[in-house]
Amino acid sequence: MATETKLSGFAKYAWFTLGYNIVVILWGVFLRASKSGDGCGQHWLTCHGEVIPSAPQLKTIIEFSHRITSALDGLVLIILLVWTIVRWRRDREPGRVMKAAIGSFVLVIIEGLLGAGLVLTGNTAETLTAARPFWMGAHLITTLVLLTFLTLTAWFASGGPSLSFRTERRPRIIIFGGVAAFLLIGMSGSIAALTNLIFPSQTLADGIAKDFSEGSNILLRLRIIHPIVSVLAAGYLGFVSFSLRRRAPRSGGVEWWSNAVNILLIVQIIFGSMTLLMLAPIVMQVGHLLLADLIWISLVILTANFLSRE
Repeated sequence: MATETKLSGFAKYAWFTLGYNIVVILWGVFLRASKSGDGCGQHWLTCHGEVIPSAPQLKTIIEFSHRITSALDGLVLIILLVWTIVRWRRDREPGRVMKAAIGSFVLVIIEGLLGAGLVLTGNTAETLTAARPFWMGAHLITTLVLLTFLTLTAWFASGGPSLSFRTERRPRIIIFGGVAAFLLIGMSGSIAALTNLIFPSQTLADGIAKDFSEGSNILLRLRIIHPIVSVLAAGYLGFVSFSLRRRAPRSGGVEWWSNAVNILLIVQIIFGSMTLLMLAPIVMQVGHLLLADLIWISLVILTANFLSRE
């Protein structure tokens, strides 16, 4: 992060925007896990054809509140973008903050359109179509790119210098591998979350039996990949953290965020194991994704510190 001791109001707002988006993402997880994604039917922007649902059920309230928080997120991003442009025109600050803010705004719009697409095509709640895994994959990638832009916006606003990609080939390969490893975790996690939703198990033994049954849905049989991939990929992400730290021994930012990544990885493995043993209750699913988001954000800041070191 920046070396400034005091953040400006703009920087604080940029970090708030990142935090608010994490809340919106977690509420979306609760929406999916509580099987409330069809709370407004296949209607968008309206809810069951109404602007404000009358006599709503609980799942309608959950779905409608998610739409409200998402709409407010758009407003939050508009304020961030306008504030960025005003500062750039007034102070002629480097354009890296504005580029990151514009990217954040575009990604929020794409995220909203993907959410609308899920609703309009009926890929919500317990509905399983051939296209739903692809919708979820697109949603996951968009969310990660959005968090990347939001994190960089806040980091640049806090005084973070420009990033230089003119580094040695080996670190670039290591970083690219880390991105690929995290995507593998995310994709396999999306499959596991979807199967837990549609094919719930009463016991751990029942779940394992379904995983290896030839009569099970193909997605259900792929679920076992997630814990295996997660452990292997977490080990590689730890290697990424160690490698960047070793190659930037004089950078306090790299050292600090390297430690943060390693601690979060250990906590996530423990938390993920507990989630599996407890058959993924909603609160554990929300916590599991929160830790995943924090790991990704920490990796982005770690990489930014590495690429901007003197």
